[in-house]
Amino acid sequence: MAHGSDSSDTSYKSPSPGSRPSSSDDAKKVMRREKNRIAAQKSRMRQTQKADSLHLESENLEKENAALRKEVKQLTEEAKYLSSVLSSHEPLCTGLTPQTPDLLYPPHHGSYHQQHITVPHYQH
Repeated sequence: MAHGSDSSDTSYKSPSPGSRPSSSDDAKKVMRREKNRIAAQKSRMRQTQKADSLHLESENLEKENAALRKEVKQLTEEAKYLSSVLSSHEPLCTGLTPQTPDLLYPPHHGSYHQQHITVPHYQH
């Protein structure tokens, strides 16, 4: 028998299914990693944009809140002023004295008459 035809020669082995990936498997892995990298990058970008948007919304709401608090303060001051004006006027006003029900609601004579009371408008 010749040495070259020995069946125990182990210099050549056929690739087994899990031992070494082929070049097409490597390409698929590279493509999958690239897609994953791009998806992660987009996700981080969306997350950053959402955080920026929430920050701007928060700033706008804080400004609106401050403006509303200022308006409440002004209206409270105006209410106090009007209340004091009314309190000082009540003793002098004869129109606020208790009246009999007949005088409060006079009978109507065919046409509707409405009294007009002028109230000054206060500016801030």
